[in-house]
Amino acid sequence: MGVRRPAVLAVDAGNSKTDVALIDRDGTVRGSGRAGGFQPPRSGVEAAVDELGRAVAEAVRAAGLSGPEGAEGAGPYADLVSACLANADLPVEERQLTEALAARGWGAATEVRNDTFAILRAGLPPGAPARGVAVVCGAGINCVGMLPDGRTARFPALGQLSGDWGGGGGLAAEALWWAARAEDGRGGPTELRTALPGHFGLGSMAELIEALHLGALPPVRTHELVPVLFAVAAAGDLVARSLVERQADEVVALAVVALTRLDLLAQEAPVLLGGGVLTARHPLLHERIEAGLAARAPLARVAVVAAPPVLGAGLLGLDAVGAPPEAHGKLRAHFG
Repeated sequence: MGVRRPAVLAVDAGNSKTDVALIDRDGTVRGSGRAGGFQPPRSGVEAAVDELGRAVAEAVRAAGLSGPEGAEGAGPYADLVSACLANADLPVEERQLTEALAARGWGAATEVRNDTFAILRAGLPPGAPARGVAVVCGAGINCVGMLPDGRTARFPALGQLSGDWGGGGGLAAEALWWAARAEDGRGGPTELRTALPGHFGLGSMAELIEALHLGALPPVRTHELVPVLFAVAAAGDLVARSLVERQADEVVALAVVALTRLDLLAQEAPVLLGGGVLTARHPLLHERIEAGLAARAPLARVAVVAAPPVLGAGLLGLDAVGAPPEAHGKLRAHFG
């Protein structure tokens, strides 16, 4: 290539988008790229990794590392690929995805973790050890914890199958369920009955159900209903409020279990909140989470992580290559 390769290729791949950064050992970002979401359960592993490849190729070009043939086949581009990936929920999935990424030759070595670890690492205070718990509530819900000695706490995060409740998708589905029953008489009254179809300019739940069922509205648009749910809850609707309260209680339950597994419940430890549902800081949700943790884990320090998760993937990579502390600070400064 004629130029020194970066130390870390950081990858944060969520359900909706992928961010990539090529980072020198001193924390300098040489290039970055973005692509679509990472969903191997839907597209298959190879097609999902192809999507990552588009972000990698963009970062490689921005860093001036690609030849005339582009990114593919010209690596490695970094000493280490530090990838935090959605849908890497089970150890076997992490192993499979590690093999799939390593086969692309993007780095001399490859480490794959669930994307919740990126939130956790990004949210830890500068200079603090890799110790704490993170709960992410975005399209789904997940929780991880880690200690400096490498021990972790985690959950399968496979939805109802593994005991999960909530996340943006789950909240939207619950809101639709209650609204449908309110309209046809099987359930009690709730303002969700008119607010949900009204968001799409429709006059009834029957119209919204038909639009979703027949494809006039793509199912992905149901994520737009989460802010509607919170607005209805804030106005005092009991059904909507009960859903928000249950979501808060689920976040607390995940955090307390993770803290307990890592013997952190009786110690001061950070509990970091990430993902679109939690970073929005809806007062009803956030205040109930804080109250629940104050009661069940009084030494937990709650904080919302606004930093981009690719920062966490990069910091984990710098940890792994033994970069100096000032490199971490430089990388944080880059991402603001």
